[in-house]
Order: sequence, then C-alpha cells, then structure tokens
Amino acid sequence: MRALSGREIVVATHNAGKLAEIRELLAPYGFSAKSAGELGLAEPEETGTSFEANAYTKAFSAAQATGLPSLSDDSGLCVDALDGDPGVYTADWAEKPDGTGRDFAMAMEKVEAALRERRASQPSQRTGRFVAVLCLAWPDGHAEYFRGEVEGTLVWPPRGTRGFGYDPVFLPDGYTQTFGEMEAGEKHGWEAGRGDLGLSHRARAFAKFANSMLENAG
Repeated sequence: MRALSGREIVVATHNAGKLAEIRELLAPYGFSAKSAGELGLAEPEETGTSFEANAYTKAFSAAQATGLPSLSDDSGLCVDALDGDPGVYTADWAEKPDGTGRDFAMAMEKVEAALRERRASQPSQRTGRFVAVLCLAWPDGHAEYFRGEVEGTLVWPPRGTRGFGYDPVFLPDGYTQTFGEMEAGEKHGWEAGRGDLGLSHRARAFAKFANSMLENAG
C-alpha cells in the first residue's frame, strides 16, 4: 500500500448528503478534507460499469485538478430480485425527468414498483445490499480501493427521515430500524459495540481504509 504523505485530502463528491457522511467518518482519523464541490471542480462523467471504475474516475479527476490525494466513493443499492439493479445506476434512478436534480422519493417508488412487477412481496424475496467502494487516487494515477457491503431487506412504505438516498427503505439484517430511522452513530456502528467493523456499507469501507492506510500516514 502506498503511504499517505500527509492528512490533507480532497473528497471527490458534489453530493451534500454523501459529503456530510464521509466527513463524519473521517473526523475520528484527523484528516483535513475539502470537497470537489467546495473547490469548484467539474463533475466528471461516470461511464463505468462497476463501482470501482466510477470511484476511480471521480478520485483521479480530483487528484489531477488539485495535486492532492483524493478520496471518492461510489455506492449503490443492489436488489437481488431486480438482478442487481439499480446497482451502479442507483443515482440515475433518482434523476428527475426534467433534469433539474435528483428525487430519491421517486427513486424509492421506482424500486418498489419494480419489485411489485416481479411479485416480490415477502421479505425473503426482497433481499439486497448496499455496496460502497472507496477509491484513494494520487495525481500520478496510482489508486487503492476499499469495499464495504451490508445485507438487508427492502421495506415499504419508507420509514424514517434520517440519512439520505434509499436509507428509508433499507432494513439491515438483524435490526428493527431502517437506515432512515437510525441515528448516525448507530448507522455507522459507533454505538453498536462493533469496533472497527461498523454497520453501514460506507462505514465498513472506511474501516478498511483506516486500517490499511492511516498506519502509513505521515
């Protein structure tokens, strides 16, 4: 693993909800982070067919533009009954028809409609997982990847107003609250006695990032 020479990085995202969550996860590790959005960087087109490919596109673009190591996250909801959809197109499912932004309430309804078309009404037919892939890229193109997943069931109607994206319809295995109902500390595993593992997909990816990279930070 390549060592980080310092604790200043760029978070390659323009998503306010994702940025807030990443900053919460970075805070305990002493990193100073600015986002691509705050720095006025353009959003690169994500044309990859895997979480790793899209994460690299974002991280490398920000690293080239700033000269700093850049951390990106590409994540999504993969539903078994929908053959893994929306997957890498999770955010695309939330795009408003008029192109004015994203509407995740609409996206959750799309997922539910697709499940009903497949007649997936029982919990055993509504399984899936959240996947997060972190990419830490340097300006010379070198990159490291960290993947986290959490299994769960899709519920309907949505429950809770916390978190962001599809959180209100995702019930993680072994829990009675959706991610949309959980406090941030519980969602990330800080209050669940899980140590470095974490609960959420993003927290699990960050645990791998911390364990493999921070010990080498300068």
